[in-house]
This record gives sequence, structure tokens and C-alpha cells, in this order.
Amino acid sequence: MFDVIIAGGGPTGMMLAAELRLHGVRVLVVERDAEPGKIVRSLGLHVRSIEIMDQRGILDRFLERGTEYPLGGFFAAISKPAPEGLDTAHPYVLGIPQSITDRLLEERAAELGAEIRRGRALTGLDQDEDGVTAGLADGTRLRARYLVGCDGGRSTVRRLLGIPFPGEPATAETLLGEMEAAEDPEQIIKIVEEVRETEKRFGLGPIGDGIYRVAVPAEEVAEDRAAPPTLEDFRRRLRAVAGTDFGVHSPRWLSRFGDATRQAERYREGRVLLAGDAAHIHPPAGGQGLNLGVQDAFNLGWKLAAEVGGRAPEGLLDTYQTERHPVAAAVLDNTRAQMELMSNAPGPRAVRRLVSRLMDFNEVNRYLTERIIATAIRYDFGEGHELLGRRMPDVRLKRGRLYELTRGGRGLLLDQTGRLSAAGWADRVDHVIDTVDIADGGAGLDVPALLLRPDGHVAWTGEDQAGLEDALARWFGASAD
Repeated sequence: MFDVIIAGGGPTGMMLAAELRLHGVRVLVVERDAEPGKIVRSLGLHVRSIEIMDQRGILDRFLERGTEYPLGGFFAAISKPAPEGLDTAHPYVLGIPQSITDRLLEERAAELGAEIRRGRALTGLDQDEDGVTAGLADGTRLRARYLVGCDGGRSTVRRLLGIPFPGEPATAETLLGEMEAAEDPEQIIKIVEEVRETEKRFGLGPIGDGIYRVAVPAEEVAEDRAAPPTLEDFRRRLRAVAGTDFGVHSPRWLSRFGDATRQAERYREGRVLLAGDAAHIHPPAGGQGLNLGVQDAFNLGWKLAAEVGGRAPEGLLDTYQTERHPVAAAVLDNTRAQMELMSNAPGPRAVRRLVSRLMDFNEVNRYLTERIIATAIRYDFGEGHELLGRRMPDVRLKRGRLYELTRGGRGLLLDQTGRLSAAGWADRVDHVIDTVDIADGGAGLDVPALLLRPDGHVAWTGEDQAGLEDALARWFGASAD
């Protein structure tokens, strides 16, 4: 009997497994593919995901294998300087192939004790009042208290639950792959720059060892979107769009993606939940997909662990849907808008020119950028201080950085007064008496104290002991006293 079975061993599933293991939850990850996938759909991590890795003490692993690119305004591939006023200690995009991100997160989950079984496809599930029975393709039946579907846009778990997945089907498709190119590298750069002046969905860039990552608009949406394109499909579309096929040959992998936008009507059905692409799909504009899934897992992990541990306050697990469903809906909207702005039609091109001029205003640039890097998210915790519901950026304290205190995935009371107490919740919440260090010119913290949830969002601010205890009970359950 497992506490939680996770169907799907991608970045969402592995992040969730690691978060659950921080709290001692017995986790099994079942993944359909026998070997890690070779297709590299995501090329990087945005600010909020970088912060998450920092909060858990594993950012160095990603920095060692990635490349930091200065953050700039890039909504709908409109290049602008970085907006002023971004409240983060990580103002960059971390370029890192998804294959490496997947491996690092799998290693993290395994280190913490998650059991991972590859080559095991989930084909059925039944649930009752006490748990969930998962059926695998090899006939194995496994039992757990909860099950989470992190099994992608064509989620088997979502289908078995019968959860509707409304939205818009794909109207445009892009071919994506990695291959060698015989054309002179300087000529490739010249042609790509010329084509991208008008075709924003086109790209052909080197990724090392003579390999190029190629993206080119397809002629139409394929009838069988699960079938990969051929090398000849790429050559034909490259000639149509760029006037040359660049002599592409020897592909590593070939794939396709569309601009469909869909979102599950609900993220929970009894003891079964959905996360990542199983809960939402959208165009890749802005590179938000992997990041959105990792952030789903970061929100869900501590809540599900509290439920499994029998210490969750009433309704805590349901806040996963109420908080994350609107976030994904907003991402669907901004990716739809970006795809429209990248169209070659006269109307969208006119709107694109207008948006580009508007992004010269710092507030507009910052507003759009923060939507992509996910630092503007504010969960609705009710009325209160402007920090309430927001993720807390890293700040330097007298004794070190705030994020260094969040490694264990527990709650955190940062107390600048020294007069408060969280003694009844000491098994779930760390009480740190310290003040923000402004010696290096940094900004102070204009609240006497604040309570952070395990996902780094501010659950309470103030200096009133009674108000603090209400917030502790709301998010962490009853006092042990």
C-alpha cells in the first residue's frame, strides 16, 4: 500500500514526488516509457521555477548544466530590454534542455526515497472511500490512498475519470526536431534573421556538435497528430518558408505541436488529482508549459502530504484547484494572445506593432513579462497586506538568505519582533527570529512578521498573536498543544 501513486514521470510528476518525500509520504511513480524521452520540447526555466529550485536547495545542479540569459521583455517574441522593478534575485532565464531538467528532477526524487518504475503504463483505476486501485498494462494492480495524474495532454487518468477537457482544437501546427544541416553556418544565420522578420514561428539554431534545433510552420494540422513528421516533411516546409532546406539530414528526433488550448473542468475527483499537462495544454509561446507544471506540483505537494499525514485543515486539498485553475486559465489566455500577435495576417501584425510600442512603457513591459515568468501570481487569501497571497522573493536576513531557510518544505514564521510564538505548530512550522539586512542597500521588510506556507506564499502578516494563530490553524491544522 502506497500513500500516493503518481502516473507520469515527467518534470511535474518528479517534482511532486520529491515534494511529497520531503514529508515522508510513501510515493510510487509509474512511467509508461521504459527510457527517458529524447524529445526536447522545453529549453529553459523561468524566474519562478528558478526560485523554486533555490527554495529547495537544488538550484546549483541546474546552474551547473544550464546557461543564464539576461531577462528581457519577450512577450510574443517582441524583444525589449528587461523591465525595471522585477522583485527577484534571479533576473534571468536559465537555458537548459528539458532532458536535463527531467533527469535532475528524477535524481532528486530518487535521492529522497521515491520509488520509480519505468515501462509501466497505467491503464485503469478504481477508487473507494479508502483509496485508489491502479491497474497497469502488465496486469499488476497497485493500491494507494491517493493517485495523481501527471501523464500529459493525452492523460489516461483524466480520460478514465471522465473529466471534461474543454477548449479550442489546434488550428495551426509547427514541426519541431533536431538534425544536422549541410548549409554554411553564416548563411544559415543570415537566412534565419531574414525569415524571422515576418515568420515568428520559424527557427533554426545550433545546439552543439553540428546539430540544429529546427522549428517551421506546418502546412496544415495533421489528421493523426500522434504520428511524427518525416524528414521530407521538414525539407518541404523549409523550402516553402525559407527558400532552402539548409541541407538538413540525420535527424535525432522529429515531432510536431499545435496551438490547441484546453483545461480540465476540475483538478480533483475524489482521491484522484490532475497536474501539469494532464490538467491544461496551451501553445508553447513564452515557454511556460514545463514551468506551469512544476509550479502545480509545488503547490500541491505539501497540501497532499498534509492530507496523507492526517494533519490537513478542512478544505486544504481543495485549495489546489481554487488556486491553480485560475493561474492556468490566465496562461491559456496569454498564450492565445501571443499566438495571435505572431500571425502573418495584416490585422494581427498591426496589433503587434501597437503592442511593441506599448511595451516601451516600463509598466506595460513589466506587466507582460511578469505573467510569463510567473512572479505576479497572487492567490486570493482575502483582504490584507499587499504581500498576502504572493510568493515571497528571496531577501537577505542578518543570518543568511530567506530561501536557505525553506529547504525542508515546512512553514516558516519570520518574526522581526521576537514576541510571537508558533510553539503549537513546531512540528510543521519553523519560527525564525531575525530581521532583514539592509546594509547592502537592499529594501527592508515593512511588516513586523510574516508567515510563509511551504510553497513560499505569504499566508499572514502582522504582529498580533491571535491573528497569527488563526492563520496557522487555517493552513497547518490544529495546534499540537
